[in-house]
Amino acid sequence: MVMEKILRIDTVSEHDKFYHQENLHPLVSVIDFTGTAPEVYASKMNFGFYAVYLKDVQCGDMKYGRHTYDYQDRTLVFVAPGQVIHVDINEEYKPSGFALLFHPDLIRGTPLGKNIDNYTFFSYESREALHLSEKERKMVLDCFEKIKYELEQGTDKHSKTLIAANIELFLNYCIRFYDRQFITRNEANLNSLEKFEKLLKNYFHSDKPQTVGLPAVSYFAEQLHLSPNYFGDMVKKETGKTPFEYIHLKIVDMAKERLLDTSRSISEIAYDLGFKYPHHFTRAFKKSTGYTPNEYRGLN
Repeated sequence: MVMEKILRIDTVSEHDKFYHQENLHPLVSVIDFTGTAPEVYASKMNFGFYAVYLKDVQCGDMKYGRHTYDYQDRTLVFVAPGQVIHVDINEEYKPSGFALLFHPDLIRGTPLGKNIDNYTFFSYESREALHLSEKERKMVLDCFEKIKYELEQGTDKHSKTLIAANIELFLNYCIRFYDRQFITRNEANLNSLEKFEKLLKNYFHSDKPQTVGLPAVSYFAEQLHLSPNYFGDMVKKETGKTPFEYIHLKIVDMAKERLLDTSRSISEIAYDLGFKYPHHFTRAFKKSTGYTPNEYRGLN
């Protein structure tokens, strides 16, 4: 019977036990799922550690939110501590592929620990998994093998540094692979950017600036059915600017246009654009253009 409640697995050791695997280190593990079987069935899981799954076959056994991951052959899925993932671990479930698991305590105080938030793909959602070429898959497995080798040597004073460094190397390769994927999905990304541009235009032609305020990046990500991190990375790759910077430039462009209408006060324009206070508008405009709104009016 599938458990409807969330199955919480706090430690790497517990996850190894869940798949009847020998645990070589309490804070990190590499699993080959071939021939394994889960301890219980589950429909929702929540981890207290980072998990990266390399899926070798097309399947739909893992979801994030309501959406099934975009699985193809050789797919990497990243899960951060605290995320709830929907799974179909039942009597028909046949695990395949590999996994790397590591606890935040392992990387605490290491360069990786200081930079872990830079690996934004841990917060990507549905349809945002990383699809690997065969060559990339071999590189991933090579990284996993190096980590496993360290685990099999037993713990010494070098273990933590070497294991954390190898995990960091693997994650840096993943950044490169995602950059490649953003390029190969250029057409889809441009389509999303066009929709973003249209949503932004519609936002300012509605009453949202007055009722909601300045547009939030999360609003557009949600409208495009993307995670905020994936949306942010996609916009940065395609435009060279973060979504926040992109939105800010659009607001400044609209402000310049509206400032040409001298019948409207600076305060009116500020409120129309979604600023809560006119002096916030003045500060933002000057930071971007070098002029206050009044000074800009004087130039035209």
